[in-house]
Amino acid sequence: MGYRIGIDVGGTFTDYLLLDERGGTRAHKVLSTPADPSQAVLQGLGDLAAGAGLPLAGFLERVDIIVHGTTVTTNAVLTGRIARAGLLTTHGFRDALEMRRGVRESFYDNKLIAPAPLVRRRLRLPVRGRIDHRGREIEPLSLDDVERAVDVLQAGGVEAVAISFMHAYANAAHEEAAAELVARRMPDAYLSVSSRVLPQVRFYERTSTTVLNAVVGPILRRYVDNLRRRLADSGFRGALRIMQSNGGVTSPEAVAALAASTLLSGPAAAPTAGLAALRPHGEDSFITVDMGGTSFDAALVVGGAPSITTSTSVSRFALALPSMDIVTIGAGGGSIAWIDDGLLKMGPQSAGADPGPACYGRGGTEPTCSDANLVLGYLSPDFFAGGSIRLDAGAARAAVDRGVAAALGIDTVRAAWGMYQVMNVNMASAIREISVQKGWDPREFTLICAGGAGAIHAAMIARELGIRRVLVPRDAAIFCASGMLRTDLKHDFVRSHAAVLGDATTSRGRVGELADEMTAEADAVLQSEGIAPDRRRLSYALDLRYRGQYHEVPVAVGAGQLRSGAWDAIRDAFHERHDRLYGYALRDEATPVEMVSVRLSAVGETDKPPQVDEPRDGEDASHALKGRRAVFQPEAGDFRETPVYDGDRLRHGNRLEGPAIVEKVTTTIFVPAGFAVSVDALGGCVLEDRVMEELR
Repeated sequence: MGYRIGIDVGGTFTDYLLLDERGGTRAHKVLSTPADPSQAVLQGLGDLAAGAGLPLAGFLERVDIIVHGTTVTTNAVLTGRIARAGLLTTHGFRDALEMRRGVRESFYDNKLIAPAPLVRRRLRLPVRGRIDHRGREIEPLSLDDVERAVDVLQAGGVEAVAISFMHAYANAAHEEAAAELVARRMPDAYLSVSSRVLPQVRFYERTSTTVLNAVVGPILRRYVDNLRRRLADSGFRGALRIMQSNGGVTSPEAVAALAASTLLSGPAAAPTAGLAALRPHGEDSFITVDMGGTSFDAALVVGGAPSITTSTSVSRFALALPSMDIVTIGAGGGSIAWIDDGLLKMGPQSAGADPGPACYGRGGTEPTCSDANLVLGYLSPDFFAGGSIRLDAGAARAAVDRGVAAALGIDTVRAAWGMYQVMNVNMASAIREISVQKGWDPREFTLICAGGAGAIHAAMIARELGIRRVLVPRDAAIFCASGMLRTDLKHDFVRSHAAVLGDATTSRGRVGELADEMTAEADAVLQSEGIAPDRRRLSYALDLRYRGQYHEVPVAVGAGQLRSGAWDAIRDAFHERHDRLYGYALRDEATPVEMVSVRLSAVGETDKPPQVDEPRDGEDASHALKGRRAVFQPEAGDFRETPVYDGDRLRHGNRLEGPAIVEKVTTTIFVPAGFAVSVDALGGCVLEDRVMEELR
């Protein structure tokens, strides 16, 4: 086996984890290049090659696989730099994108304005023809309407065409006929067809997802083509895999056809990485958080199964493809402080990689979270990124003083401490959103902290939430990149079938037919990717709801349950799931349970890198002590001389007490008073809050 590389492109840094032939690892980070992310990708690969003592071509010839997570599509939507697209839709439904769900996302915000649709109205074109919900043709498709629509789209200079007709999930004939005509007339256009993208009920969600796929499709296709070409020109002959929002990877060809599947690509590898990091502790339930330079991502895993959602949004645009249930907020090392009517706010605006925080010395002047951490002594000006980047403490103080302290009439240190606290509260709120609001008590979970900036804040966030244990993995700064190397191939399939569970209308045969149809499709896809039958795992779920409800709840079911019609057991599982999510179940009211869709998740197992346990050392950590410096201590409300440890010299079994600073090349851990740190078998630092333990 040759080299394996995980690459996670973020808004500020691009992270790498290199796994060599002997199972050794090397972490690396470079500043991202937003104008052309592939530039940073190649730059980092060149650095890894130099570290291995090889020319780039010779190094890449030895690389078996590159797994790549990307923010290309996410950033395109967030910034509005999307492809110009047109939409063909059923006559009478031209304004569905504008009408959205017909209600405000925030019921009590009467000033909330919906974002402008991703397709201009003059490029949203109605087509006569109608299919009903059972798949029967009511009105033939007007190919003349399609021809006239294509004329308009060609004149409008569109790069992509989305096609979404009413009830196409039940019968795709009209969409396919329209797609054939568009492909013939516009061979270079990116085609996004709803019955291929998301063949399920709910017209707005299906249309919005199809349009999202259309507006990012040309962008991702160009990026992937450019990346593949640059890699091939540099000597790479291995397999390239792209991370998807559902927590699996796929081929560049597959992801180019379904570009919207990458809209939450970057953070989706965190749950997989978390499972590996917790192996020495025998746990499979945890919360992962990842704080980088731009954003903060939080995800919940229960019993080894990450939460999956089919109802999310990107920049307030509905996305109904299966995705990791991840909460992302604008909270990173580059988050900018600002004053709103006398109140201190942090983010979501970020200094990013260019110019970056003021302390980077690259032209940034706004006060950021990293500047505050430097003022408070949590960061060393001489050891950021292992000393490869020298931080300007004077510039940091000046930015905090000018942008926050002066505006609030307080001193610089108090301003920096306020910035730190606001960041912690913001991040704790994000964790509550994926735990408390979903029926889970965060105090029952271990908090796994990742990202270059996260470990400075993790302990105080945990104390805010009452979490007693924090794990900072050895490769915390490149956590998602490490998870990508352990991720399986994954594809999701869905078919809508509306029926009351258990009634005669719930045709056991029909549900079985849908399951068999998706199974055959999944097997064909995995076969094309070279996955042997014994390495394929198929799991099924039903979207269920009480009669009269608008929303559904996905419930995992066994293949045998589907095909045998074990409706009672499935109904009981739904009641339990609904109770946990919403605090009630209508088990005793005999309220009918409706089935809406059948889902299949197909996984192709990949080879995983081995995990090697470190030999146990003694508890004494004094060999890693490298000095002391003045650090702001919350319990004292002032600076105190604090021991600083070399985290890369700590070994399995070593223990130390807070307050302390643990510095690694790629991250820094702040250990407040009341916390004890121990090093586990994989080199991770476990922080245990003795204060919270005593309060139990």
